[in-house]
Amino acid sequence: MRQNLVLTIIVLGTLMASVDTTIVLLALPTITVDLKTNLYTSVWVLLSYLLVQAVISTQAGRIGDIFGRSKIYNLGFALFTVASALCGLSTSIDLLIFFRVIQALGGSLISSNGTALIADLFSPSSRGRAYGLTALGWNIGALIGIVLGGILTTLLGWQYIFYINVPIGIFAILVGLREIKDVNPTRSKLDVTGSGILALILFFISYGLVTIAGVGVNPTDLLYVILGLALLPLFVFNEMRVEKPIINLKLLKIRLLSLSLYALFFQGIGGLSLTFLLIMYLQGVKGLSPLYASLVLVPGYIVASVLSTIVGKRTERTKPGLLASLGLLGTLASLILYFVLLTPYSSPYLVSAISTVTGIGSSLFWPSNNTAIMFSAPKEYYGSVSGLARTFSSIGTVLSYVISITVASLSIPRYVAFEIFLGTSSLDKKTMVFFTEGLHFAFLVSSLFILISLVLSALTIFIKVKN
Repeated sequence: MRQNLVLTIIVLGTLMASVDTTIVLLALPTITVDLKTNLYTSVWVLLSYLLVQAVISTQAGRIGDIFGRSKIYNLGFALFTVASALCGLSTSIDLLIFFRVIQALGGSLISSNGTALIADLFSPSSRGRAYGLTALGWNIGALIGIVLGGILTTLLGWQYIFYINVPIGIFAILVGLREIKDVNPTRSKLDVTGSGILALILFFISYGLVTIAGVGVNPTDLLYVILGLALLPLFVFNEMRVEKPIINLKLLKIRLLSLSLYALFFQGIGGLSLTFLLIMYLQGVKGLSPLYASLVLVPGYIVASVLSTIVGKRTERTKPGLLASLGLLGTLASLILYFVLLTPYSSPYLVSAISTVTGIGSSLFWPSNNTAIMFSAPKEYYGSVSGLARTFSSIGTVLSYVISITVASLSIPRYVAFEIFLGTSSLDKKTMVFFTEGLHFAFLVSSLFILISLVLSALTIFIKVKN
């Protein structure tokens, strides 16, 4: 009974994080106008959240290792809930971005310790079902976010996309404080220097590339990207010297763990940009409203939600790498279908049909990959490995948005591409042909990253999983 209650709270945490990502995506146009800002600033409402998660996630898991994962998990829920309310009360874009950073900190504490709590409380033979349910929470959250993002923003205002987290968060905090108990706290240390260097690397690269994607190449932003890349050797040097690094190179020697993490990283770059590209197509080429465009993608999320729990149970009886690889094949197939079949005159129903293929792929990949990661993690590193997985995923997500904006905007002026995605502009017949061709190129680039992820995941099939 207690296990089920704890799992319910963990699934709720996953759902809230997922809802908040997709809801913000669709509310950006209204936020931009209401807070009297520009598109290049408002996009940081999304990117700031992702960047903080990328930097903090591993450290958040390590804090859970030290002080007890239940305490840190519940603290994360409290931060996330309070910050959500403050986001809704924000009267300027600067305040909103600041509170999104706090919200991301809470979200990192939730996500980094949630997966580890499952590994603590569930036996290896039953973790697959638990991870399947967390994948269900993610997909349902994405579905709810897509639908509610348009409805709440249109009928009540963008503030309510944040207020919706508050009652859910209060419930989760009350139940979590009562039911989730500390398990196996371990002695560890934080890598403050490494976190600072990683934050600078991701900020410089993301800021430079996002600005270049929006306004074109210029010396200043190019310098930001170069500076970020130049800091990478310093980060690696720090990780080799500190006692408890963000990226534990010793853990990466565990082949199943490292291959699964790399597969997660490249899947994030290639797979998470797909929704981004499709919304650009549906709004810019087909002229659909943000709400209608999001509804076209709902079937894929429904399929993923239904199948993820079934797949989670199957991971208990087969090699998780096999199911994850099949899932990546599904994602790759959907990208190829979009490349071959999508034209300026395609029906939105075609997008809905292909999105179900993507949904099947997602339902196979996520619970299976999570199972492979945590099966191969030493018990004393559950929190760190859970955070490391979130870090890899978050960095991949940031890169997916940056790459998508850049690649898809090659065929039209960059500012138009930004406006198309944010739902503030649509294309004439001549331009939409060129833009669709640009999307085709973006699908090919995404396919390349998915193919790399597929190869890495397939290699795990030949590695024996220790139960």
